[in-house]
Amino acid sequence: MASAAAVLLLDQTDSTNADARRRAEAGETGPLWIVARRQSAGRGRRGRAWESDTGNLFATLLTTTRKPPAEAAQVTFIAALAIADLLDAFAPPSLVTIKWPNDVLLAGDKASGVLVESGAHEGGGLWLAIGIGVNLAQAPEGTERPATALANHLRGDVLTPPTVEAAAATLAGAFAVWMERWETLGFQPILDAWQARTSGLDGPAVARLGRETVEGRAEGVAPDGALKLRLADGSLRLISAGDVFFGEAA
Repeated sequence: MASAAAVLLLDQTDSTNADARRRAEAGETGPLWIVARRQSAGRGRRGRAWESDTGNLFATLLTTTRKPPAEAAQVTFIAALAIADLLDAFAPPSLVTIKWPNDVLLAGDKASGVLVESGAHEGGGLWLAIGIGVNLAQAPEGTERPATALANHLRGDVLTPPTVEAAAATLAGAFAVWMERWETLGFQPILDAWQARTSGLDGPAVARLGRETVEGRAEGVAPDGALKLRLADGSLRLISAGDVFFGEAA
């Protein structure tokens, strides 16, 4: 039975990922979940601000690994599966899906975000800061894609969204299960479970990659989880990271 990492609950921090980085650079190895009720400088992917409304979950797992960087990056798929399990516990599972690579949706709208950062650890290997934000009580407004909160999609037998403490405990338990499977069985079982929750992998797609935007047709994912995008000229492009919009032009 996988054991969940300890959870450190803070009233406030600048960013749980930044907190994890400072601890790693000071020599800590984890595993440790750093959870904050409020963030003053939350961050999303590509340097975007992450709104930190009270009642939502802001959490980062600090851990270390001896895996090479490309393989260590697979934890982003583990994060998506763990978030999906958390939402399953309170919302109808039929509403919970994943958008490549790690956005977890409720009824088609974004309910969470993942930001994985890493660096060389003084003790050897890599430190990983696996940052996760989940809209439990409320969703931000004015986002590029519609966002929602778990509170809007609760099952009939669930009266209120979970507290930050309860959500963190559920997330930590689910993450430990998937992490153990990854470490003992490899990436394929993780990828299989992830693909079972993911749609849009076989149709039109547009990928924004920094200063470049490419358009084509998604043809599933490679064995390492990279998105396979067939371009208009017939060539195949492997997308390892970026903002991807499925089924329509960006």
